[in-house]
Amino acid sequence: MSGLNASLGYFLACVAFAASLRPLPGKWPRLAFLMELASSFMLVACRLEVQTIVEVGEWAGGLGPDVTATILLAVLLAHGVVSGEASGNPGLILRRFLQLEATALDTVLAVGSQFLGAHLAILVAGYYWSLELTDMHMIKNLMSSECSTSLLTSLTQGFFTECVCAMVFHLVHLFLRRRSALIRVPLLAILLAFLAHTAKGYTSAYINPSLAYGLTFFCPGFTFAEYALVYGLAPVTGMTLALLLYMGHIPRVFAKNLLSFQKTRFKVPKGGAKEKKK
Repeated sequence: MSGLNASLGYFLACVAFAASLRPLPGKWPRLAFLMELASSFMLVACRLEVQTIVEVGEWAGGLGPDVTATILLAVLLAHGVVSGEASGNPGLILRRFLQLEATALDTVLAVGSQFLGAHLAILVAGYYWSLELTDMHMIKNLMSSECSTSLLTSLTQGFFTECVCAMVFHLVHLFLRRRSALIRVPLLAILLAFLAHTAKGYTSAYINPSLAYGLTFFCPGFTFAEYALVYGLAPVTGMTLALLLYMGHIPRVFAKNLLSFQKTRFKVPKGGAKEKKK
């Protein structure tokens, strides 16, 4: 249990860092991109430790699959609660841009901050493992230079898996975005945990380019461009398809509704129809 206690302390430190930056956008709206940095840092740093528990926790710390699944769900819930309006996900930022809800400058700053936060998380996690506080971390420190890739299938299957998982996630997110956080955050956390478990033998369904950058881009087995194809282009493609299915068009690109079953929200007044008959 000492290994788990050390991990819990690490999780709390990451959450506290992200929470400490949350008031900044309220005081200085121009610094909103810093919350994206903190959100991405928290998610990647915590998921790196979750990945460690999954890889070596069972035989080095006695932590079974039920514990790792619970920890993953807790991390996703904490991320949703602490991050607030920030997402730590470039796909969600790009979707806001396509929906005309964000400017090009804000989008570039947010996405850049997310990848910066992910890279910072890699450095912090590496330093944390180097302390070798537990046997689990000592083994992870030895294995860190030879990490295992999360892409366990062909590029075609990997692209299809990430694309479909991203499309499902964004469709659900679009339907829930007007709901209360008490409903939205737990449902999205459960969905992400479910997709990660379902796609475990394929891509792990990160649905987040900055998260994948932190967890698997530097692992041997595929080139950086191949990882970018599966974990970058595929989630963006899935997001675009989800937006098209939900709205019938892409506001940033074209206004015409391409889907016949998507009815316009504007209704013709009944009185006007009667006057035309006369």
